[in-house]
Amino acid sequence: MTETKEPNTLIWLDETDSTNTWAKAHLDKFGPVGAVYTTSQTAGRGRLGRQWVNANGQALYYTAVLQIPLADTAALSLYSSLAAARALRRHYGVDCRIKWPNDLLLHGKKIVGILCETVVQGHQVTALSGIGFNLAQPQGYFDAAGLPHGTSLALQGAQVHLPEDAHALARNLTAFGFDRELYPFEREGFAACREEYKALCVNLGRHVTFAGGSGTAVDIDEQGRLVVEDDAGGDVHVFTGEVSVQGIYGAV
Repeated sequence: MTETKEPNTLIWLDETDSTNTWAKAHLDKFGPVGAVYTTSQTAGRGRLGRQWVNANGQALYYTAVLQIPLADTAALSLYSSLAAARALRRHYGVDCRIKWPNDLLLHGKKIVGILCETVVQGHQVTALSGIGFNLAQPQGYFDAAGLPHGTSLALQGAQVHLPEDAHALARNLTAFGFDRELYPFEREGFAACREEYKALCVNLGRHVTFAGGSGTAVDIDEQGRLVVEDDAGGDVHVFTGEVSVQGIYGAV
């Protein structure tokens, strides 16, 4: 394990069970903004308890650690998808889209997954943003893992160089995405990045289904909720749960 302190606390692990789990156990190693990352995560967790398959040396597993007050911690996962999209655009020149709330897509397939958590210790609230980047997995990885809608940057034609790219992305994301570029979100919450997020959101204008109904996604409100005009003609705000989007991930 190596550790640097400037300009942010950035810790590299050769391997770990989960960067989120490691961060929670070592909060004292981080300043106000920091991160821990690896290319081998043996016991990660997907959303809704989905099975995790490690891609040893072929992906970036990263957790931002924010020990600063955020105006809207609940919307951190939405902001994180934007931060990840910006980092990939800077490094690879690719234009990703977002499937609400935080799946990052490249050419219609999932390239990044995000899992955010909070830790409360007395009066201190720490926000964790766990981000997994699919960098160089071959098609066989996704086939074996039962992930027909997953892809990697390499499969989409990007020139990926490991481990150099993992280090560069982690440094970039920490210094910009969760430090300098975070300032407006830190102060104002999701409203500060709402228009940028909407411009990348694939849900808008499409028919979606969710627990309890279906309709057309028409907006993202200032709290980051998906606004759906239901099939009966009224508006419904959806904030948690799964949303299937017509034409995405095989949904029809």
